[in-house]
Amino acid sequence: MTLEELKKTREAPNYDPAGLLLAESDGEVAGMVEAFVDKYREDKRGFVRSLTVFPQFRGRGIAKKLVAKALESLKDRGMKVAESWAQTDRKSCMHIYERLGFRQVRAIDIMKRALDDIPCGIGENAETAMRQMSTKDEDMQLLNMLDNESFKEHPNFRPRTVEETKYSVLDMPWYGEQNIFFAMVGNEPVGFVNAGIDVGLNREKNLKYGWILDIGVLKPYRRKGIGARLMVHAMQVLKEKEMTEALLYVDETNPTKATKLYEKVGFKVAMKSIIYELALA
Repeated sequence: MTLEELKKTREAPNYDPAGLLLAESDGEVAGMVEAFVDKYREDKRGFVRSLTVFPQFRGRGIAKKLVAKALESLKDRGMKVAESWAQTDRKSCMHIYERLGFRQVRAIDIMKRALDDIPCGIGENAETAMRQMSTKDEDMQLLNMLDNESFKEHPNFRPRTVEETKYSVLDMPWYGEQNIFFAMVGNEPVGFVNAGIDVGLNREKNLKYGWILDIGVLKPYRRKGIGARLMVHAMQVLKEKEMTEALLYVDETNPTKATKLYEKVGFKVAMKSIIYELALA
C-alpha cells in the first residue's frame, strides 16, 4: 500500500480514527492494531482488526498487549461485543485471540478455481441479460439497493449507505479495477456481480488473480439459474482480462446456500478465516 492509498482509507464514510493504536519499543514503532467502531451499526459490536507486529519485535508479547488495549478502547466507547478474525495459516493470531478468551463463532471460506475453462450448460439462466453498471447516481443507488436486499438475511448484516457504496466502487484503494454487472429479467434488475482485480497485489506478488468481490440475487428470483449466469459471466470477464485464477470469500453460515453455487461452477476451498467473538462484560 502506498501512502496515497493509505490516505484514501480516511475518506471512508465510516472511518474511525479513535481506535488506531501503535505499540512502541525503545522509541521505535513495533506494531499496530485498530479498535474499530462502526458509527452506522445499531448494535454495540466493535471490531479488532489490522493487528500487525514487525518481525524484529515478535515473540515479546506485543501482539497480545495490542489486542488487550484494543479491547479496552472498544469497551471504553460502549461496545458490548468484540469481533475479530484470523486466517487458519496465521496460527499465532489464532492463539492470541483464544488466549484472551475469544471464541470461534463461524468461518469464512476462501475459495479458488482456475480460469482455463469456463463452465457452461450448468443450469445458468440464458434469458437473463447482463448490463454493465455505470458511475451515474441512479446506478449507484440501484447497486446499493440490490446489495442491501440480497444480504439482509446474512449474519451480522447492517445496511450500507449509498455513500459507502460509492466509496467502495470509486475510491477504495483496493481492487482499483471493478467490473459490475446487473442481471436483468426483462427491464427488471434482479441481481448483480462484481468481478474485481487488485492490480497492486498482482503486480507486487506477480500474480494474475481476479476476485468475485460480491454477488447477490433478490430473494424472489433465486433458484432460477440467475446466480449461475452471474458467476459464469464474471469468470468470463476476468479471463478476458488475462486473469488465470478467480477467488472469492463466502460465509459458511450463508443462508442462501451460496457455497453450493460456487462448488457447482468449480470453486474449491483453499483456506479458511475464523471469526472470533468476545463479550466485553
